[in-house]
Amino acid sequence: MKIIIAGAGEVGFHLAKLLSYESQEITLIDTDKESLAYADTHLDIKVIRGDSTSIAILKEARVENCELFIAVTASETTNITICVLAKQLGAAKTIARITNTEFIHHKDEVGFTKFGIDELISPESLAAAEIELSLKQSSFNDTYEFEDGALTMIGLNLSRSAAFVGKTVKEAAKIFPEIHFVPIAIQRFGTQYTIIPRGDTKFKRGDNVVFITSEGGGEELCKLTGKANNEIKDVMILGGSKIGYKTARDLSNKGFNVKLLEANKERAFDIADDLPNVLVIQSDGRNVDLLDEENISDMDAFIAVGANSETNIMSCLVAKSKGVKKTVALVENMDYFELSHSVGIETLINKKLLAANNIFRYIRKGQVVAMTKLSNMNAELLEFEVKASSAICNKYIKKIDFPRSAIIGGVVRNGKGEIALGDFKIQEGDRVVVCSLLQSIKGVEKLFR
Repeated sequence: MKIIIAGAGEVGFHLAKLLSYESQEITLIDTDKESLAYADTHLDIKVIRGDSTSIAILKEARVENCELFIAVTASETTNITICVLAKQLGAAKTIARITNTEFIHHKDEVGFTKFGIDELISPESLAAAEIELSLKQSSFNDTYEFEDGALTMIGLNLSRSAAFVGKTVKEAAKIFPEIHFVPIAIQRFGTQYTIIPRGDTKFKRGDNVVFITSEGGGEELCKLTGKANNEIKDVMILGGSKIGYKTARDLSNKGFNVKLLEANKERAFDIADDLPNVLVIQSDGRNVDLLDEENISDMDAFIAVGANSETNIMSCLVAKSKGVKKTVALVENMDYFELSHSVGIETLINKKLLAANNIFRYIRKGQVVAMTKLSNMNAELLEFEVKASSAICNKYIKKIDFPRSAIIGGVVRNGKGEIALGDFKIQEGDRVVVCSLLQSIKGVEKLFR
């Protein structure tokens, strides 16, 4: 697939990096010489220095042959303009990064597709939504919802007290036959290998296990693993960035008691004026004495979304030492994901990864309607819509020649999520959630074309 990316900033570079691993034909456009030089020497892609709003530059990039055009510069107005131009010049599909979430809420009313923009994404809104979901599923490491929660992906580390430690998947299924969850990926403690579990796979203490759950499955997992899904009411947010602002606004609108710490005086007053239900404190949240004065130990959750990843992580560790049960840190360095759980931070949020997940579904074959990469695992979770022509349609799962390193986690049918086992028959219109190691994705895609 020929893909053009306008903007070599943090999101654009990360997208180019991930897509180049997929053996896609990538062209990256930017005006910044240093950013392009780094991309050119580190990635197997084509780079063009110039203004993406220039028709001559777009033609140089062969936009007329482009199957996917992604505009992720720092300016949303520039991104919208670029996508309109690219569409008129022959790009098949366009995606624009925006910061004004009103555009997303009213995209059908405005009709962005009419003038050439097929999809709008906001990494900041995606991050705020991810934080809200992590508070909803407070006892788990990773969470992701399909079809508004009809099926939910949750990840957790197995402690010695977990009821199924030492048992195989098949043995656990016999003991708990009515359970509404199924394991779809396992990472052994101290390793970087991802296992797609089968019936004879044994659960071990320390495993990082990812499950797909239908309604009620999260509560059942809490009981079986000895974890408490604590209700979160009082939340402290460090940083009045766009993500901090959106998170504070959304949480306060849903009845949470929110405190927000912002060092910049002008920004703090602006947020206080905009969000009357949020207690805004103008102060540096890195001050441990100030955190004590603001009763951090009484908080149910601490969310650090400042500009500095290291500060966010250290602040979360301070919060953890004060007894805060749930901590969430915004980080830019992908390498920190490998360290997150070992140092005690439950959830790490990365804008680049969230944006990439949202965009990646457009390069997958078959009717992919949603996807996410599993944190710290070389696996993807994809949601396919089954067509009448799909090879998987009207077949029982046990009769499908499915790749060994992939597994069906669940099916959404008529808005209801179901854990699909061998005797489940796939039908047209079903939305099937699949977990697959990277090497098997092409084989999975063929089943849903």
